[in-house]
Amino acid sequence: MTNQRILAHFHESAELKIQSATVLAPPIAQAIEMMFAALSNGNKILVCGNGGSAADAQHFAAELVGRFERERFPLPAIALTTDTSILTAVANDYSYREIFSKQVQAFGQAGDILLAFSTSGNSGNVVAAIEAALEREMRVVALTGKGGGEIGKMLTDADVHICVPADRTARIQEVHLVCIHSICDGIDVALFGGDVHE
Repeated sequence: MTNQRILAHFHESAELKIQSATVLAPPIAQAIEMMFAALSNGNKILVCGNGGSAADAQHFAAELVGRFERERFPLPAIALTTDTSILTAVANDYSYREIFSKQVQAFGQAGDILLAFSTSGNSGNVVAAIEAALEREMRVVALTGKGGGEIGKMLTDADVHICVPADRTARIQEVHLVCIHSICDGIDVALFGGDVHE
């Protein structure tokens, strides 16, 4: 029974990734182009999400500031999920909904990009962060699932929506990880050309 459940996780994850590839490749390519253009112009990427998506936000920022698969200069990406003093002060003094939007208002500038993770597309603090980003003339790349929720409705034509065609949170997060790695790879190739794998 245990082995069957484990195998089911692997098969379901693999099948969703294969099914998602054709649907998600075009918006991922758009995200790469948008992020490369912003980074080339001296702009930065702010990243947010809750729970497992907070881990994805930090993972993405680490890949840009450190490296993905080859040596390069650090790229400016900031995970808005990591400063416990800011998070707890804003949550306590204002509301949990504003923990990311306050940081977007503080650090975001026109031309920057907000990379926003929400598996449901309805996370209130991520919605508020997107609102703040759009007010500041930033562009948004949203990684969602479950049809995109409220976030899918608020994005503009200038933004990119990478919506995993699934309803199970764990599976959506697994596809989000492949999306992150695809974006990092695309940025490296845009910077240096050729094959990253050495």
